[in-house]
Amino acid sequence: MNPCKVTSEQATSAIKDEDLLLDKQVCFPLYSAANAIVRAYRPLLTELDLTYVQYLVMMVLWQSNGINVKTLGEKLHLDSGTLTPLLKRLEAKKLVERRISQVDERVKELFLTNEGVALKQRALSIPNAMFCKMNLEVEELTMLKELCEKVIKTLK
Repeated sequence: MNPCKVTSEQATSAIKDEDLLLDKQVCFPLYSAANAIVRAYRPLLTELDLTYVQYLVMMVLWQSNGINVKTLGEKLHLDSGTLTPLLKRLEAKKLVERRISQVDERVKELFLTNEGVALKQRALSIPNAMFCKMNLEVEELTMLKELCEKVIKTLK
């Protein structure tokens, strides 16, 4: 029986106590793996004086300098309540600056400072260092990434 194709009454009667065991959950290893990855990044990012989420922002800006704040939030799945203080800290570190758009004064755009551009060179070794720490084959990492993207897309 496919649990997604039954009535709520049928689903309730089909649920067993063992369905609530932590070892049976997909969410827990995914959550734990995400935490482990962030912890593994920490010593590498400490050298750059960045948190993991700040690093994500910088990666987006290294690819799309001048992106507007709303688009950045969508790309990183972050709301403005999380993004605003994060951007203020990056501004305080003199890595980014927010400017009012020339096209629409209601829109704020993010630009790298010279320091932000220079930081990219120091960050170039991080992806390979993480690849080595994870000890997975390229194909396995690709599959993991694709499955995570599928889950995100499905649950969005």
